[in-house]
Amino acid sequence: MAKKFLTLDIGAANVALAEYESGAKGALTLVNYGTAALPAPLDSGDPATILVPALMDIVREKGIHPGPVAISLSGQMVFPRFSAIPATGGAEKFEQMVRYEIEQNVPFPIDEMVCDRQVLGDTENGDKAVMIVAAKIEQVEAITDAVASAGFRPTLVDVAPLAFTNAVRASNGGDESCAILLDIGAKTTSLVIVEGDKVYNRSIPIGGKNITRDISQALGCTAEEAEALKIEKGYVSLGGVVEDEDEVADRISKVCRAIMTRLQAEISRSVNFYRSQQGGGAPVKLYLTGGTALLPQIDQFFAEALGIAVEFFNPFDFIGVAPSIDQNALGSDGALLAPTAGLALHVTGAARFAINLLPPSIIAARAEQAKIPVVAAAAALLVAALALVFVGIGRQAEVVEAQYDGVAAKVATLKGFESKLKAAEKDVEEAKTSADAIKDLLARRFAAAARLSAVRGALGHDMWIEKWEPGRVTIRGWKDKLDVMTAMHAEQHNGKKQTASEIVVAKLKANLSVDSDSVRIADMTSLGKDAALEQFTVEVKFK
Repeated sequence: MAKKFLTLDIGAANVALAEYESGAKGALTLVNYGTAALPAPLDSGDPATILVPALMDIVREKGIHPGPVAISLSGQMVFPRFSAIPATGGAEKFEQMVRYEIEQNVPFPIDEMVCDRQVLGDTENGDKAVMIVAAKIEQVEAITDAVASAGFRPTLVDVAPLAFTNAVRASNGGDESCAILLDIGAKTTSLVIVEGDKVYNRSIPIGGKNITRDISQALGCTAEEAEALKIEKGYVSLGGVVEDEDEVADRISKVCRAIMTRLQAEISRSVNFYRSQQGGGAPVKLYLTGGTALLPQIDQFFAEALGIAVEFFNPFDFIGVAPSIDQNALGSDGALLAPTAGLALHVTGAARFAINLLPPSIIAARAEQAKIPVVAAAAALLVAALALVFVGIGRQAEVVEAQYDGVAAKVATLKGFESKLKAAEKDVEEAKTSADAIKDLLARRFAAAARLSAVRGALGHDMWIEKWEPGRVTIRGWKDKLDVMTAMHAEQHNGKKQTASEIVVAKLKANLSVDSDSVRIADMTSLGKDAALEQFTVEVKFK
């Protein structure tokens, strides 16, 4: 019988929620998914205020019902360690040595960490090769609590690099050769080198934000403008003095190349460390995924720089896709869904590397929930035992009476549990109602902040919001300052002249939270002595 389940990958700047179905012989099918940008970096504040609005946007847009969910965390949140541990001394001694490895290599007290380990096999010396992964309990609980506050129930906490690794291994038909897995995100790049049962994992602090920052510095524009230019004109230069007739695109391509060259140097350093410390072989292939991996020519750059085959990883070459899925959208979103595919394999028991960092608090809560049926079963067994005693020592009439009393006692016990369950269900419904109200409040609060940010981000430094009405924003600025701004804009855009109001309108139309078709200038006027002030009103609708 087909079974549906949810997977959630939480990155530094985006979240991806995917619903999979497990069919006959473990065959997986993607039946629904959604992605959303986080309103702020995940490490910049309370995860609940950052994650919940993004998750609720996906739920509302895609119609995905919250429920049990498997989560993958960013590689920068965990501390991976690969050790060779002697197998002598029995299981208890082995666990003691694993704990010692954690204490020696993780920069926090072990009582503050949630840890898991997996034996990968035997080393050449006969020791056990062990992968150890640890994360701070406080950080993991903050994430799982935020996910739970959105109506979901975390059941598994994996790590995105390992989930990605599981997906690649499942897709390559049992190929055990050495490969590099590169997930290039917004803030960091997760690198995994995998070869058979050998695994090396590292988080590199280089990502799409570095490119955006350097474009902003190179062109003298805002971070928002730099991000838009990166998406519109960005690609990785393959060398040469001038490659593009578009001067802006050419400069952006060289910025991209400089950042990718830094990343390539870190990759080469990691490969050398892996080969010297774990005795691994030379990589023969590089698999690319992640939002920044969508930059044109990035595969050619790494192929030339590393001298190995490069392939964009698409998990849906081996995972089925429901007919209702938009294939065109999936073509670009597939790079964000690779960890969710690995999570799906983990949920169905098909993952090669199975790490679970579920916090102790959730495990304890599960144990409490499990006590009710255990107590009920114990009561039933006790009743049955008493009945057997009476059968052995009493007459038939007494046996019948004892059985009757036993059944009555069991019914009374179960009725007691029934009333407790009903009370608990009532508490859950009340809590859910309160949570829904809080979610709606948060959604409205973030919507207002996003609208203000969209308008403010479209204005120049010497412009301000004079009046805000439903569907209309009145903006003012000093005419001489606006003339300087329009001149600089023309210089940056190959002489293309635009008025200050036209620049603002163009920026608003490019903002994802704005209905671009609704933006237009309602009226314009000059104010003050010698028309020193310019004022214009923009009509705008938000999504």
